[in-house]
Amino acid sequence: MNFGRLLLKILNIAKDSIDDSAREAAPTRQARPAQHAAAPTVEREKTAEEWEAYFREILMKDFPSFTIREKVAVTDLAGFATDEFQLYKTRPCQAYKAEWGQPYTFVLQNGGIAKAVVMLGNGHTHDSNVKYLIARMYAKKLGIPYINFYTQMPNERGYVIGRIRKFLG
Repeated sequence: MNFGRLLLKILNIAKDSIDDSAREAAPTRQARPAQHAAAPTVEREKTAEEWEAYFREILMKDFPSFTIREKVAVTDLAGFATDEFQLYKTRPCQAYKAEWGQPYTFVLQNGGIAKAVVMLGNGHTHDSNVKYLIARMYAKKLGIPYINFYTQMPNERGYVIGRIRKFLG
């Protein structure tokens, strides 16, 4: 056997031995646990009563100069109007009376005079439900700001306060 080959064989064995001992001495890495996407927290929708309580608290705290009335019939503001309101230009024969309107969720009064109405509705009730349309039209006829809020939206406190202040001038 050739001395060079023997030396090369010894070097390869020594190298393998060094590599093995280095592998054993190195800290073992554990596999990362599989990361699961955190389940999104689904916020429970508020009930109509919870929305009313939320708005009542905002109105009482942030608009203390106003008297707050709740679930006010349209006729309490408009009276039993002898005129009948026509809502649709395309159907002039259909007329609607104030007593058929959706009660105002909140009425803000100052000195016994209505200054604004706040209506809560789900979906697009303000745009399509005849009761809401009647309530809106009578508020407009009386010159009272009609402020509607959709309860499927977040309605954050700052937004609600800012919007009501905007309508109150």
